[in-house]
Amino acid sequence: MGWSLIRFYAIAVYVFMFAPVAVVLLLAFNSSQFGGFPIEGFSLQWFDKLYQNEAIVRAFKTSFLLGIGTAILATTIGVLASLALVRYRFPGKAWITTFLISPVLVPETVLAVGLLLFLRWLSMPRSFFLLLIGHTIIALPFVVLVVQARLVGIRKDYEEAALSLGANPLQTFFQITLPLLMPAVFAGALFAFTISFDNITATVFWRPAGSETVPTQIFGMLRNSVSPEINALGFVMIVITVGVPLMAGGLARYFTRKQRSSATP
Repeated sequence: MGWSLIRFYAIAVYVFMFAPVAVVLLLAFNSSQFGGFPIEGFSLQWFDKLYQNEAIVRAFKTSFLLGIGTAILATTIGVLASLALVRYRFPGKAWITTFLISPVLVPETVLAVGLLLFLRWLSMPRSFFLLLIGHTIIALPFVVLVVQARLVGIRKDYEEAALSLGANPLQTFFQITLPLLMPAVFAGALFAFTISFDNITATVFWRPAGSETVPTQIFGMLRNSVSPEINALGFVMIVITVGVPLMAGGLARYFTRKQRSSATP
């Protein structure tokens, strides 16, 4: 009886969480201009209007450019930081680890306001570069955690064997360590892209005037009314933010199986 109640409660929580998402997915294809049930008919006209809306297209371009830049910066810094933290011993290692993970513990609003005030003190205006740095700070802890988890499972003997055979540290990294880390690198990069793409709390504080990302564009459209275009835009956002992590997990499993098959004689 107790386990039945727990199952019922878990199902009720999931229904409560995902029912609004299902409503957005259904109303995105509603032919009626006024969102509501029952759905009058199936139509793709709202997606066509999204494509014709220059502001939304510009917001998508900004979000994709920002997400790709965040993925590159966060992955590069995360891989190098993980190598240093896992493979070497040095004073202050615990403090640096805490510093890298701290953006996960600090609320985004506090982090956004703090960084904005600090840059104001430096007399630096809000810009796309500031937005890119801010998103990198937010995404970096997730990349570090993913890469560290993979790096711990890679034996150091492989690197030491390459060094003993005459390879320099740079060759060892690119030919031995990085290929073994590739599943985590891909997963971390895609997670960083997703975190940047759907971030709104910090983006509101850091974005320059006149520059909109997809989440801030949705937020601005909601101030006037809930139009069917918002449902279509929400559908696209859900597909991207859910599909990219699934693709990250699939790529990680693919590379892992590939490495295992190549290592098997």
